[in-house]
Amino acid sequence: MPPLLSSKPRRDEVPAGSNLCEYCTAKCCHYFALPIDQPTERRDFDFIRWYLLHDRASVFVDDEVWYLLVHTTCKHLQDDHRCGIYETRPQICREYTTDGCEYDDDWCYEKYFETPEQIHEYVEATFGPEDGGSLRSRKPTGLPIA
Repeated sequence: MPPLLSSKPRRDEVPAGSNLCEYCTAKCCHYFALPIDQPTERRDFDFIRWYLLHDRASVFVDDEVWYLLVHTTCKHLQDDHRCGIYETRPQICREYTTDGCEYDDDWCYEKYFETPEQIHEYVEATFGPEDGGSLRSRKPTGLPIA
């Protein structure tokens, strides 16, 4: 087993035949993402806003599919970035491969929302203001004259 590295090598620097996971910090074990229905109405976006009111949740779109992303660490991830239940791990973990994993940390999504305010702004830009008013913020009130 290679020693834990202070900085991991790029994917193309990992020796041929090596297990990429042995060089990784187990990024895939620090979140899960579930596909959600594509929102089409304001009410759908309000559900997404509700998701984002919860700590450690975000929503992203990849290949036109919407996902709820929950940033949470697997209970069985050990300090050395290895699985504590490897022999009895769930099927989804058994089927996972490093072929397209996020080892290189260079993923970019079509859309990414971290706050309910971002969803609100997206809805306003997509559907227009709910009350039919302007997209601009209201005019600030003047300062009092001393």
